[in-house]
Amino acid sequence: MKIKSIKNLKNITGKRVLLRSDFNVPMENGRIQEDFKIMRNLLTINHLLAHKCRIIIVSHLGNPKAGEFLEKYSLKPVAKYLDKKIKEKVKFIDDTHGLAAGTAVMRMKNSEILFLENIRFEKGEKKNSAVFAKRLACLADVYVNDAFGVSHRNDASVSAIKKYLPSYAGLLLENEVANLERIKKPEKPLIVIIGGAKLATKMPLLKKFQKKTQKILLGGALSNDFLAAHAYPVGRSLIDKEGVALARKMIKSGQADNIILPIDVVVSNKQNHWSVRSVAAANVKEKDYILDIGPKTIDFYKKYINGAATVVWNGPMGLFEEPKFRHGTFALARALAVAADKKIFCAAGGGETVEAIKMAKVESHINWTSTGGGAMLSFLAEERMPGLEGLM
Repeated sequence: MKIKSIKNLKNITGKRVLLRSDFNVPMENGRIQEDFKIMRNLLTINHLLAHKCRIIIVSHLGNPKAGEFLEKYSLKPVAKYLDKKIKEKVKFIDDTHGLAAGTAVMRMKNSEILFLENIRFEKGEKKNSAVFAKRLACLADVYVNDAFGVSHRNDASVSAIKKYLPSYAGLLLENEVANLERIKKPEKPLIVIIGGAKLATKMPLLKKFQKKTQKILLGGALSNDFLAAHAYPVGRSLIDKEGVALARKMIKSGQADNIILPIDVVVSNKQNHWSVRSVAAANVKEKDYILDIGPKTIDFYKKYINGAATVVWNGPMGLFEEPKFRHGTFALARALAVAADKKIFCAAGGGETVEAIKMAKVESHINWTSTGGGAMLSFLAEERMPGLEGLM
């Protein structure tokens, strides 16, 4: 599938480029905890700087209430961080499209970067307001979308904006589409690994890949829903009533025939002072919490990964934030790294998945690590992607 890439645009030198980036990074007390998305955007930023463009960066952070400024959602710390990562100086403006932003844009020289405040502070952003998009468009000559992670959103800065400026895909967005297209039309056998929670959000992907994939391997709270639907004991584990009901429907209709569940799990409970033990999936006790997949499941899942031609992974296998319960997630991350080294195409996405891959120190081995979680799921399920419309 062809995409309108910024690298194919001629006569771009000196142009004012409105660059929609996704700098929605984890923050704590004003400090950036992880810079994966920032570093991925440097490819496009450096390309534009090489052509002496005047870059106006637009992004969001978190999900603040529209029309309300909150310091914890300010992008100022991100702008300062970016300033340290590139040669050119980054100037932050506490405005999105008003007088201060307009004045700063008019004063820009070639190869300068202006970083605007959180776009979600504006009421028109989440409403996909044409009025807001027009005002935003007045700042630039060209629009570039490099924010794959929000391209499934119908927001003004990724959707309506394209009506008012010549629009192109950034280099990161182009790479996202190219790599994820390989999964939509995969070399088989295809293995899909899905973890995390909320079955309803993963259901479109499950249905889309049911006939394409050899097996779908489940973990995390998602597998709890299916275990409960099969009448397995889950103790006090995290489950979703809607998810259990959806799982029952899939099982009854035969749509879950290629879904593989954990054969053993790692559990803990308060009575035993949170001691950790591995048990068969059928032997979870009433007061147990399922918090990871077990060692037999890890070995079982590895066999499917090693026998695949294409693997896609979204969502952790358990409560990987806690050291006691990250073994399953880390083991699969390393299994994908080994598989990729054997020329099996492996792609992963989702904030927690990416975090786990980086913590396991195998990021450089995975063929493609997507900057999108929900966007990746929507793209692969072939749902509407407003941010890509007009660019493909």
